[in-house]
Amino acid sequence: MANKPRHLFKDIYTADPRAHVFNGKLYIFPSHDIESGIPEDDTGAHFDMRDYHVYSMDDPDGIAIDHGVALDIKDVPWAGRQMWSNDVAFKNGKYFMYFPVKDKLDIFHLGVAISDKPEGPYKALPDPMKGSFSIDPSVFTDDDGSKYIFWGGIWGGQLQRYKTGKYENNDDLRKPDEPALFAKVAKLSDDMLEFGEEPRDVVVLDSYGNPLKTGDENRRFFEAPWLHKYKDKYYFSYSTGNTHLLCYAIGDNPYGPFIYKGVILTPVVGWTTHHSIVEFKGKWYLFHHDSKLSGGKTWLRSMKIVEISYRDDGSIETIDGNADE
Repeated sequence: MANKPRHLFKDIYTADPRAHVFNGKLYIFPSHDIESGIPEDDTGAHFDMRDYHVYSMDDPDGIAIDHGVALDIKDVPWAGRQMWSNDVAFKNGKYFMYFPVKDKLDIFHLGVAISDKPEGPYKALPDPMKGSFSIDPSVFTDDDGSKYIFWGGIWGGQLQRYKTGKYENNDDLRKPDEPALFAKVAKLSDDMLEFGEEPRDVVVLDSYGNPLKTGDENRRFFEAPWLHKYKDKYYFSYSTGNTHLLCYAIGDNPYGPFIYKGVILTPVVGWTTHHSIVEFKGKWYLFHHDSKLSGGKTWLRSMKIVEISYRDDGSIETIDGNADE
Protein backbone atom coordinates (compact mmCIF):
# COMPACT_ATOMS: atom_id res chain seq x y z
CA MET A 1 0.00 0.00 0.00
CA ALA A 2 1.52 3.30 -1.08
CA ASN A 3 1.73 6.19 1.36
CA LYS A 4 -1.09 8.01 -0.40
CA PRO A 5 -4.44 8.37 1.36
CA ARG A 6 -7.48 6.71 -0.20
CA HIS A 7 -11.17 7.06 0.53
CA LEU A 8 -12.82 4.00 2.00
CA PHE A 9 -16.21 4.49 0.31
CA LYS A 10 -18.33 7.15 -1.34
CA ASP A 11 -21.95 6.42 -0.47
CA ILE A 12 -22.12 7.99 3.01
CA TYR A 13 -20.35 10.88 4.72
CA THR A 14 -18.39 9.78 7.79
CA ALA A 15 -15.64 11.51 9.75
CA ASP A 16 -13.41 11.37 12.84
CA PRO A 17 -12.53 7.67 12.41
CA ARG A 18 -11.31 5.80 15.49
CA ALA A 19 -9.86 2.39 14.52
CA HIS A 20 -9.07 -0.71 16.59
CA VAL A 21 -8.32 -4.37 15.96
CA PHE A 22 -10.97 -6.68 17.39
CA ASN A 23 -11.33 -10.39 16.57
CA GLY A 24 -8.60 -10.19 13.93
CA LYS A 25 -10.33 -7.41 11.97
CA LEU A 26 -10.03 -3.66 11.73
CA TYR A 27 -13.10 -1.94 13.16
CA ILE A 28 -13.67 1.76 12.50
CA PHE A 29 -15.93 3.93 14.64
CA PRO A 30 -16.63 7.25 12.88
CA SER A 31 -19.10 10.05 13.32
CA HIS A 32 -21.80 10.52 10.67
CA ASP A 33 -22.10 13.76 8.73
CA ILE A 34 -25.63 14.65 7.64
CA GLU A 35 -26.57 17.73 5.62
CA SER A 36 -28.15 20.16 8.07
CA GLY A 37 -28.84 23.28 6.03
CA ILE A 38 -27.62 25.36 8.99
CA PRO A 39 -24.99 28.05 8.28
CA GLU A 40 -21.49 27.19 9.47
CA ASP A 41 -20.32 28.69 12.76
CA ASP A 42 -17.63 28.21 15.43
CA THR A 43 -19.96 26.20 17.69
CA GLY A 44 -20.39 23.46 15.09
CA ALA A 45 -24.14 23.98 14.80
CA HIS A 46 -23.92 22.88 11.16
CA PHE A 47 -22.79 19.38 12.21
CA ASP A 48 -26.15 17.58 12.30
CA MET A 49 -24.85 14.27 13.61
CA ARG A 50 -27.42 11.98 15.18
CA ASP A 51 -26.21 8.38 14.88
CA TYR A 52 -23.14 6.18 14.63
CA HIS A 53 -22.33 3.53 12.05
CA VAL A 54 -19.61 0.90 12.56
CA TYR A 55 -17.34 -0.42 9.80
CA SER A 56 -14.99 -3.39 9.55
CA MET A 57 -12.16 -4.38 7.21
CA ASP A 58 -10.38 -7.70 6.74
CA ASP A 59 -7.66 -6.04 4.68
CA PRO A 60 -6.47 -2.40 4.73
CA ASP A 61 -6.34 -2.49 0.93
CA GLY A 62 -9.88 -3.87 0.71
CA ILE A 63 -13.36 -2.52 1.23
CA ALA A 64 -14.98 -1.32 4.42
CA ILE A 65 -18.22 -3.07 5.39
CA ASP A 66 -20.96 -0.89 6.84
CA HIS A 67 -22.72 -2.67 9.71
CA GLY A 68 -25.42 -0.05 9.90
CA VAL A 69 -26.57 2.15 12.76
CA ALA A 70 -24.98 1.09 16.06
CA LEU A 71 -26.46 3.86 18.22
CA ASP A 72 -29.06 6.54 17.52
CA ILE A 73 -29.46 9.78 19.45
CA LYS A 74 -33.13 9.03 20.07
CA ASP A 75 -32.02 6.08 22.22
CA VAL A 76 -29.83 8.22 24.51
CA PRO A 77 -32.20 9.43 27.27
CA TRP A 78 -30.21 12.51 28.30
CA ALA A 79 -29.15 13.65 24.82
CA GLY A 80 -30.09 16.89 23.14
CA ARG A 81 -28.13 17.18 19.88
CA GLN A 82 -24.78 16.69 18.12
CA MET A 83 -23.27 13.23 18.55
CA TRP A 84 -19.65 13.88 17.66
CA SER A 85 -16.56 11.64 17.54
CA ASN A 86 -16.81 8.37 19.49
CA ASP A 87 -14.53 5.46 20.36
CA VAL A 88 -14.92 1.86 21.52
CA ALA A 89 -12.96 -0.30 23.98
CA PHE A 90 -13.23 -4.00 24.89
CA LYS A 91 -13.16 -5.64 28.32
CA ASN A 92 -14.49 -8.89 29.81
CA GLY A 93 -16.55 -9.83 26.76
CA LYS A 94 -18.21 -6.43 26.38
CA TYR A 95 -17.66 -3.48 24.05
CA PHE A 96 -17.95 -0.01 25.52
CA MET A 97 -18.71 2.97 23.29
CA TYR A 98 -17.74 6.40 24.60
CA PHE A 99 -19.43 9.28 22.85
CA PRO A 100 -19.96 13.03 23.28
CA VAL A 101 -23.36 14.62 22.91
CA LYS A 102 -24.93 17.84 24.13
CA ASP A 103 -27.50 17.52 26.89
CA LYS A 104 -30.85 19.31 26.97
CA LEU A 105 -29.06 22.50 28.08
CA ASP A 106 -26.65 22.34 25.10
CA ILE A 107 -23.65 21.34 27.21
CA PHE A 108 -21.39 18.50 26.05
CA HIS A 109 -20.87 15.44 28.24
CA LEU A 110 -19.53 11.95 27.56
CA GLY A 111 -21.87 8.99 27.42
CA VAL A 112 -21.31 5.25 27.57
CA ALA A 113 -23.12 2.55 25.58
CA ILE A 114 -22.54 -1.21 25.77
CA SER A 115 -22.73 -4.09 23.30
CA ASP A 116 -21.80 -7.76 23.02
CA LYS A 117 -20.33 -7.16 19.55
CA PRO A 118 -18.00 -4.46 18.18
CA GLU A 119 -20.50 -3.62 15.44
CA GLY A 120 -23.33 -3.19 17.93
CA PRO A 121 -26.11 -2.41 18.42
CA TYR A 122 -25.15 -0.48 21.57
CA LYS A 123 -27.41 0.34 24.50
CA ALA A 124 -26.72 3.70 26.13
CA LEU A 125 -26.66 4.16 29.88
CA PRO A 126 -29.38 6.49 31.18
CA ASP A 127 -26.95 9.20 32.34
CA PRO A 128 -23.61 10.64 31.19
CA MET A 129 -20.32 9.81 32.90
CA LYS A 130 -20.04 11.67 36.21
CA GLY A 131 -17.91 14.78 35.90
CA SER A 132 -17.51 14.43 32.13
CA PHE A 133 -17.35 17.35 29.72
CA SER A 134 -16.21 18.39 26.23
CA ILE A 135 -15.73 16.03 23.26
CA ASP A 136 -13.59 13.52 21.32
CA PRO A 137 -13.11 10.58 23.70
CA SER A 138 -10.57 7.92 22.80
CA VAL A 139 -9.42 4.90 24.80
CA PHE A 140 -5.89 3.49 25.02
CA THR A 141 -5.17 0.03 26.42
CA ASP A 142 -1.66 -0.35 27.84
CA ASP A 143 0.39 -3.54 27.88
CA ASP A 144 -0.74 -4.32 31.44
CA GLY A 145 -4.41 -4.04 30.47
CA SER A 146 -4.95 -0.63 32.08
CA LYS A 147 -7.33 1.54 30.08
CA TYR A 148 -7.04 5.30 29.79
CA ILE A 149 -9.60 7.66 28.31
CA PHE A 150 -8.44 10.85 26.57
CA TRP A 151 -10.76 13.65 25.54
CA GLY A 152 -11.20 17.35 24.86
CA GLY A 153 -11.71 19.95 22.15
CA ILE A 154 -11.77 23.76 22.22
CA TRP A 155 -14.21 26.20 20.61
CA GLY A 156 -17.25 24.10 19.64
CA GLY A 157 -15.99 21.34 21.91
CA GLN A 158 -16.39 23.63 24.96
CA LEU A 159 -13.08 22.69 26.65
CA GLN A 160 -12.37 26.40 27.14
CA ARG A 161 -15.40 26.65 29.43
CA TYR A 162 -13.51 24.59 32.05
CA LYS A 163 -10.42 26.81 32.35
CA THR A 164 -10.99 27.17 36.09
CA GLY A 165 -11.85 23.51 36.66
CA LYS A 166 -15.59 24.08 36.68
CA TYR A 167 -18.10 24.96 33.96
CA GLU A 168 -18.39 28.65 33.05
CA ASN A 169 -20.26 29.95 30.02
CA ASN A 170 -17.16 31.78 28.82
CA ASP A 171 -15.55 30.86 25.52
CA ASP A 172 -12.43 33.02 25.83
CA LEU A 173 -9.17 31.15 25.44
CA ARG A 174 -6.11 31.84 27.54
CA LYS A 175 -3.82 34.68 26.49
CA PRO A 176 -1.42 33.93 23.59
CA ASP A 177 1.64 33.82 25.87
CA GLU A 178 -0.03 31.59 28.46
CA PRO A 179 0.08 27.77 28.41
CA ALA A 180 -2.42 26.31 25.95
CA LEU A 181 -5.48 24.39 27.06
CA PHE A 182 -4.57 20.72 27.16
CA ALA A 183 -6.49 17.54 26.45
CA LYS A 184 -7.58 15.51 29.48
CA VAL A 185 -6.75 11.95 30.54
CA ALA A 186 -7.99 9.62 33.26
CA LYS A 187 -7.68 5.92 33.93
CA LEU A 188 -11.07 4.25 33.54
CA SER A 189 -12.80 2.54 36.46
CA ASP A 190 -12.76 -1.25 36.62
CA ASP A 191 -16.33 -1.44 35.31
CA MET A 192 -15.43 0.92 32.42
CA LEU A 193 -18.37 3.20 33.22
CA GLU A 194 -16.68 6.11 35.01
CA PHE A 195 -13.40 7.92 35.47
CA GLY A 196 -11.31 5.88 37.86
CA GLU A 197 -9.44 8.96 39.09
CA GLU A 198 -9.39 12.73 38.85
CA PRO A 199 -8.72 13.84 35.25
CA ARG A 200 -5.26 15.22 34.48
CA ASP A 201 -3.92 17.58 31.83
CA VAL A 202 -2.10 15.98 28.89
CA VAL A 203 0.82 18.40 28.88
CA VAL A 204 2.72 18.90 25.60
CA LEU A 205 6.16 20.51 25.96
CA ASP A 206 8.53 22.09 23.47
CA SER A 207 12.12 20.87 23.12
CA TYR A 208 13.16 23.17 25.99
CA GLY A 209 10.65 21.64 28.41
CA ASN A 210 8.16 24.52 28.29
CA PRO A 211 4.41 23.92 27.85
CA LEU A 212 3.17 24.91 24.40
CA LYS A 213 1.51 28.33 24.43
CA THR A 214 -2.00 29.32 23.34
CA GLY A 215 -0.57 31.45 20.53
CA ASP A 216 1.48 28.55 19.12
CA GLU A 217 -1.34 27.51 16.80
CA ASN A 218 0.84 25.30 14.59
CA ARG A 219 1.69 23.01 17.51
CA ARG A 220 -0.78 23.39 20.39
CA PHE A 221 -3.64 20.98 21.05
CA PHE A 222 -7.07 21.81 19.62
CA GLU A 223 -9.03 18.52 19.48
CA ALA A 224 -8.95 14.81 18.54
CA PRO A 225 -6.57 13.36 21.17
CA TRP A 226 -5.25 9.87 20.43
CA LEU A 227 -2.57 7.71 22.08
CA HIS A 228 -0.71 4.75 20.64
CA LYS A 229 2.45 2.93 21.67
CA TYR A 230 5.33 2.22 19.29
CA LYS A 231 8.13 0.10 20.69
CA ASP A 232 8.66 1.46 24.21
CA LYS A 233 7.36 5.01 23.65
CA TYR A 234 3.91 6.58 23.93
CA TYR A 235 2.79 8.74 21.00
CA PHE A 236 0.18 11.41 21.71
CA SER A 237 -1.33 12.79 18.50
CA TYR A 238 -3.93 15.48 17.97
CA SER A 239 -5.35 18.12 15.65
CA THR A 240 -4.30 21.77 15.76
CA GLY A 241 -7.77 22.79 14.50
CA ASN A 242 -7.61 26.16 12.79
CA THR A 243 -4.12 25.47 11.35
CA HIS A 244 -5.31 22.09 9.99
CA LEU A 245 -2.38 19.89 11.07
CA LEU A 246 -2.16 16.49 12.70
CA CYS A 247 0.77 16.63 15.12
CA TYR A 248 2.40 14.25 17.57
CA ALA A 249 4.45 14.29 20.74
CA ILE A 250 6.29 11.47 22.52
CA GLY A 251 6.37 10.51 26.20
CA ASP A 252 7.39 7.72 28.56
CA ASN A 253 3.94 6.90 30.01
CA PRO A 254 0.26 7.46 29.16
CA TYR A 255 0.04 10.57 31.35
CA GLY A 256 2.99 12.36 29.77
CA PRO A 257 4.37 14.91 29.72
CA PHE A 258 4.88 14.60 25.97
CA ILE A 259 7.61 16.32 23.95
CA TYR A 260 6.41 17.80 20.66
CA LYS A 261 8.03 16.08 17.67
CA GLY A 262 6.34 17.11 14.43
CA VAL A 263 3.55 16.84 11.86
CA ILE A 264 1.96 13.55 10.83
CA LEU A 265 -0.44 14.91 8.19
CA THR A 266 -0.46 18.22 6.33
CA PRO A 267 -3.79 20.05 5.75
CA VAL A 268 -6.54 18.28 3.83
CA VAL A 269 -9.49 19.70 1.91
CA GLY A 270 -12.00 20.80 4.52
CA TRP A 271 -11.69 22.60 7.83
CA THR A 272 -11.33 19.84 10.41
CA THR A 273 -8.70 17.13 10.84
CA HIS A 274 -9.37 14.12 13.07
CA HIS A 275 -7.78 10.69 13.11
CA SER A 276 -6.59 7.48 14.73
CA ILE A 277 -3.45 5.36 14.38
CA VAL A 278 -3.47 1.57 14.63
CA GLU A 279 -1.19 -1.39 13.96
CA PHE A 280 -2.56 -4.25 11.87
CA LYS A 281 -0.57 -7.32 10.81
CA GLY A 282 2.78 -5.63 11.38
CA LYS A 283 2.02 -2.36 9.59
CA TRP A 284 0.77 0.97 10.91
CA TYR A 285 -2.16 2.94 9.47
CA LEU A 286 -3.54 6.42 9.83
CA PHE A 287 -7.31 6.84 9.53
CA HIS A 288 -8.52 10.39 8.92
CA HIS A 289 -10.96 12.28 6.69
CA ASP A 290 -11.32 15.09 4.18
CA SER A 291 -14.08 16.88 2.27
CA LYS A 292 -12.97 16.23 -1.30
CA LEU A 293 -15.95 14.05 -2.21
CA SER A 294 -18.47 16.66 -1.07
CA GLY A 295 -16.80 19.43 -3.02
CA GLY A 296 -15.02 20.95 -0.03
CA LYS A 297 -17.99 21.43 2.29
CA THR A 298 -16.42 21.23 5.72
CA TRP A 299 -19.28 19.38 7.38
CA LEU A 300 -19.59 16.61 4.78
CA ARG A 301 -16.50 14.49 5.22
CA SER A 302 -15.29 11.09 4.04
CA MET A 303 -13.00 8.63 5.80
CA LYS A 304 -9.55 7.83 4.42
CA ILE A 305 -6.73 5.40 5.19
CA VAL A 306 -2.99 5.59 4.57
CA GLU A 307 -0.01 3.57 5.75
CA ILE A 308 2.42 5.46 7.96
CA SER A 309 6.18 4.97 8.24
CA TYR A 310 8.55 5.36 11.18
CA ARG A 311 12.16 6.41 10.80
CA ASP A 312 14.93 4.60 12.68
CA ASP A 313 14.85 7.24 15.41
CA GLY A 314 11.12 6.65 16.02
CA SER A 315 9.92 9.80 14.28
CA ILE A 316 6.98 9.60 11.86
CA GLU A 317 7.34 10.53 8.22
CA THR A 318 5.00 13.41 7.31
CA ILE A 319 2.17 12.50 4.94
CA ASP A 320 0.87 14.87 2.27
CA GLY A 321 -2.81 15.34 3.10
CA ASN A 322 -3.66 16.18 -0.51
CA ALA A 323 -1.68 13.48 -2.28
CA ASP A 324 -3.62 11.81 -5.08
CA GLU A 325 -5.07 8.40 -4.35
